[in-house]
Amino acid sequence: MKVKKKLFGGFWILLLVVILAACSGDSEADGNDKESDDSDSNSDEQVTLTYARGVDTTGATEVLAEAFEKEHPNIKIEFQEMPSDSGEQHDQYVTAFSAKSAEIDVFDADVIWPAEFAQADYALDLDRFIEADDIDMDAYFEGTVKAGNFKGKQWAMPKFTDAGVLFYRTDIVDDPPETWDELIEQADELKGEKDTEFGYLMQASQYEGLITNAVEYIGAYGGAVLDEDENVVVDSPETVKAIEKMQEIVGSDFVPSNILNFTEIETESAFIEGNAVFARNWPYLQASSNDEDKSKVAGNVGFTTLPAGDDGSASALGGWMSMINRYSEHPEEAWEFVKFMTGPEGQKITAVDGGSAPTLVDLYDDEEVQDAGVTFSEPDFVEVLENAIPRPVSPIYPEISDIMQIELSKALTGDITAEEAAGNMQTKIEDAMED
Repeated sequence: MKVKKKLFGGFWILLLVVILAACSGDSEADGNDKESDDSDSNSDEQVTLTYARGVDTTGATEVLAEAFEKEHPNIKIEFQEMPSDSGEQHDQYVTAFSAKSAEIDVFDADVIWPAEFAQADYALDLDRFIEADDIDMDAYFEGTVKAGNFKGKQWAMPKFTDAGVLFYRTDIVDDPPETWDELIEQADELKGEKDTEFGYLMQASQYEGLITNAVEYIGAYGGAVLDEDENVVVDSPETVKAIEKMQEIVGSDFVPSNILNFTEIETESAFIEGNAVFARNWPYLQASSNDEDKSKVAGNVGFTTLPAGDDGSASALGGWMSMINRYSEHPEEAWEFVKFMTGPEGQKITAVDGGSAPTLVDLYDDEEVQDAGVTFSEPDFVEVLENAIPRPVSPIYPEISDIMQIELSKALTGDITAEEAAGNMQTKIEDAMED
């Protein structure tokens, strides 16, 4: 009886072991199958990315998306058009990202946004992607890379760029000025030639354009607003000298009496009407001033780098960058699109079909790119971009800009001295950064 009980018990133990082994084998097999299925799914999975940017009237965005989808058949790009006004774009992005919305995957950002969006945790750090794909950041213009770098990390990839340029009348000027002092001399001497009213035009109204002009003067004379460690360094002899040079020009009789109301629009209008010898503006003025249908000076316009101060020539950096929403559900695919857009093929499309200046230096040797824009084949334009410097890279840039606009405007109207303007900016920016 005892023997039968032992045999009976041993039978059930053996059966249990067999069942468990079988279950374990099935489970492992299922797991391998699942892993295989997931792997297959990842490689063939159809992903749709939402790409947001401002209004594009050139059609380049559609060409860009089609070219990318051809190379990445498993990724579809849906374009979300944002307002043409960059301020409205900014506010809509902030509203979406502060709510941790994943609706937008990739977006284009003004060069003054990356630090703010990085600090607010709206953007994805791109360093791991850049390193994994061995992207050569030295292939881009230095200023465009710096604009997307905050606290030692890269948050945005340069897409297309812009920088301040000095335009002049080739039928009046034999040799354009190389320094600000030479510009003052020539503007005063040549004013009135060929029925011109003014020697020089700039953007001196109290708005963002005033900051781009001021950054150029400050950089040319060796000053800065913030250093690389985000210390406020605007109160310096170099900055004071730069503001004094702005005061000298704005207070001269070779600029319009209402120069403190001038933006890019007034500058362009006066220049293409034939009213000025020199004008500081963005590269787009080259096309509009040579448009025979609307310009009285077509065929008589040239451009060069902005005049130099004690530390050389400096141009304020403009343009746009591409970033990834931190809350995107498809970061790997989003990076593939950003990499394509900001790489050689994507930037060539943006230049040829969209007329926007590449941030990759070597593309200016490409014949198709050179043929796409009147400035792209000019060595002077490449030099301008090489000299381009970003506005202060800070998460509170809008506040810094407001402070500078107010203090610089007071200096240009003569309400305060250059020394007082520099000191006030130093104190107020420091206070803003401590809040």
